[in-house]
Amino acid sequence: MAQNRAAVEKTDKFTAFCYAFGEVGSQLSWYMINTYLTIFYTDIVGLSAAAISAIMLIARIWDAVNDPMMGVIADKTKTRWGKFRPYLMFAPAFLAVFNILTFTVFPVTGIAKVILCLVCYIGAGMAYTAICITYGALVNLIARDSQVRMNYTSARAIGASVIKIILSAVAMPLILFFGKSDTPNAQGYFWTAVCCSAVLLPCFWLCAWRCKETVVVEKPVQAGEKRSILQNLVLLCKNKNLMITVWCVFLGAVAIMARMSMLTYYVIYVVGNPMMIAPMFTVMTVTELIGCVVMPWGTATMGKRNWVLVLNVIMVAGFLIMFAFPTAGTTFLLVICAVIGFGNSCANVCTGMLSDCIEYGDLKYGIREEGITYSYMSFGVKLATAVGGAVTVLALSAVGYVPNAEQTAAVKQGINIIVNLAPAICVVLSAIPLLWYDINGKEKMDEIYAALEARNASRKN
Repeated sequence: MAQNRAAVEKTDKFTAFCYAFGEVGSQLSWYMINTYLTIFYTDIVGLSAAAISAIMLIARIWDAVNDPMMGVIADKTKTRWGKFRPYLMFAPAFLAVFNILTFTVFPVTGIAKVILCLVCYIGAGMAYTAICITYGALVNLIARDSQVRMNYTSARAIGASVIKIILSAVAMPLILFFGKSDTPNAQGYFWTAVCCSAVLLPCFWLCAWRCKETVVVEKPVQAGEKRSILQNLVLLCKNKNLMITVWCVFLGAVAIMARMSMLTYYVIYVVGNPMMIAPMFTVMTVTELIGCVVMPWGTATMGKRNWVLVLNVIMVAGFLIMFAFPTAGTTFLLVICAVIGFGNSCANVCTGMLSDCIEYGDLKYGIREEGITYSYMSFGVKLATAVGGAVTVLALSAVGYVPNAEQTAAVKQGINIIVNLAPAICVVLSAIPLLWYDINGKEKMDEIYAALEARNASRKN
């Protein structure tokens, strides 16, 4: 049965195209926050390292409650538009507003400034959560087959890479253009955020319009009393493949996001050439796009887990080479950036692995809660952003960084360690548990599908 089902289901190219626009909308918000918020806080708003760390910590404490709560709400949603699509219709407006407010400098000082930044950051995070969880879970209701879902996930990854290429090339020039200055200022950040927020709205609406929830999956029959939210969360934690995937996403995101937020410092102070910012970011996003294009081939040929391990080896090699030769020349650095960018595409494979973990959890533990499951990944990514942001800004302060000044040799070496060596260690630690991930490859997934179909058929009979 699983063989016939897989043979019949095909990837709809137009649906894939429209599904990708949901990620385009997400990146128009998250790219700005992940890449520029730390330097915006330190150099424009004037927040201390301690204040930034406190903002990140408080926001993540709230996310520990908010993300699973949003997952539960999404799983229980029933509307004429479906379960997940309504959030792509209505939540983007809130994300746009808070995205703008996050890059606004308010005319206040002291603790009031910190509180306002915290409120805006949490607001953007909550809106992003409502979208991120439901957008990720939506792929399970527009396709049933594991590889077809992976193909839609690849389309999503391609959308992310394309918009990141555009943003890496134009974001800083836009900031300088709107700021009417040779250096970034508050006005430049604000109006760039306004432009990104205006564009993200139709992107989400296009995704919601096309991606209909056509897949109907029979929910597991639950014996005994109805489980509480906490019981569902605990039961999901027993799914070792899910926990391995979330761990891989968390530490991988710490490495990549922390590095991206610090890369500007590296280019300005270690490489010593601010004009290299746009080329280095652009090269990485172009080769990440190439990685996303070959992702369906890589995952179908080697399996999702093995393809992630290959990309991790490539990425770590790039980090270590860039750490060892930070001043080796423009061409050399761009080539290494290209290698790292290709490796960066591994994050998108983990999204496809999550869909397989849902099927595995349904079969082994009788739990199929797409919203709550994706809330684990959402929380992992945001926790990674906070940990990466807080730790790196504290590390930056610890090595003696002075904003808008010439840095000492010791500071430059410290920045090099933060940007290259520390992320390499994180990626290695993220990859080790994957050796115990045991639902790798089409054969294993076909076995799971066949067992689920047999179980559901026996219950009907």
